[in-house]
Amino acid sequence: MTRSNDSPETGNVEALRKVFVAMSGGVDSSVAAYLLRKDGYMVTGATMCLGVPDEQGRAACCGPQAVRDAREICDRLEIPHYVLDFSTQLYNDVVRDFVESYARGRTPNPCVRCNQYLKFTSLYNYARSCGYDAIATGHYTRTGIHEGATVLMRHRDQKKDQSYFLYSIPATVLERVLFPLENLEKNAVRDLARTAGLPVAEKKESQEICFIPDDDYRRFLREHGISDDPGPMVDTSGKVLGKHRGISNYTIGQRKGLGIATGSPRYVVALRRKENTVIIGGKEDLLCSSLTARDINLYVDHLPERCTAKVRYTQTDVPCEVRREHDRLTVNFPDPVEAVTPGQSVVLYLGDVVLGGGIIDDDDE
Repeated sequence: MTRSNDSPETGNVEALRKVFVAMSGGVDSSVAAYLLRKDGYMVTGATMCLGVPDEQGRAACCGPQAVRDAREICDRLEIPHYVLDFSTQLYNDVVRDFVESYARGRTPNPCVRCNQYLKFTSLYNYARSCGYDAIATGHYTRTGIHEGATVLMRHRDQKKDQSYFLYSIPATVLERVLFPLENLEKNAVRDLARTAGLPVAEKKESQEICFIPDDDYRRFLREHGISDDPGPMVDTSGKVLGKHRGISNYTIGQRKGLGIATGSPRYVVALRRKENTVIIGGKEDLLCSSLTARDINLYVDHLPERCTAKVRYTQTDVPCEVRREHDRLTVNFPDPVEAVTPGQSVVLYLGDVVLGGGIIDDDDE
């Protein structure tokens, strides 16, 4: 294995000249298109319209304003711009899984599936069918070569690194993906946008789930048939502490808003959807020494016995031992980690190299 402090060489992208750029109308994707155009690539912008309505029934997700912004950028860059309808794919590959995961008491990460199935499968396949060599996005990550294969790598700006959300890009696709922002910090991206006269230079980033523009995911679940009835809130011994307001109101590791008084800090340590029960415990009950993961995607043929792992985006990766068994991963932590959450992703790293990852399973599955 390459040592963790070795830096893989950048992949050969010289032959990838005709590029389809996923453009949301935001500053990151706009600068990505600008940089590729400046470097002499044949660039076409593509905005994925997902057809998500706002409260007035208008398309909010990649809606009219986003399309107008993306089109204006493309006009300024003198490149073609397409608007593509991916609303059916969004529902089939992302929304349905989101709802079904909550129905099973899991906490899904829809951004992972959106990247995997929409941007880096549906959009990629469309671009290739139209004769394009590659696709590009404004993500903060990069690629490199590790043991002769193209791999995903952390962005040089660790605070903006988005590799956690991108580990599921198929390896065969990754060879034809460009990340023009791989060496740029966010401030530098905005500076480039200002210098280039791009009107989205000051545009704010969206923090909501793309298909829930009002950020009220509980309402969204109710509208999709997920009941949210009150039920028992119990400690780890089964003693009833009170009533919860519906399982979807809680997440593992939550401390605030529990509505109980026990004299010491208490956290949500498990969600039991079948029994409609929320389990409460102390900080020690949040600790987990191992996990299993399904739906895995790996960039290496052989995993090292030891590497590091992240079990959520905001967490610093920690040492672990990993083993692959057919289509699953078993990850053991010498020092237990907090709040391992079924439905979230575990992503494996060797230094800056992303080895792969998968979806965290329930303990009883």
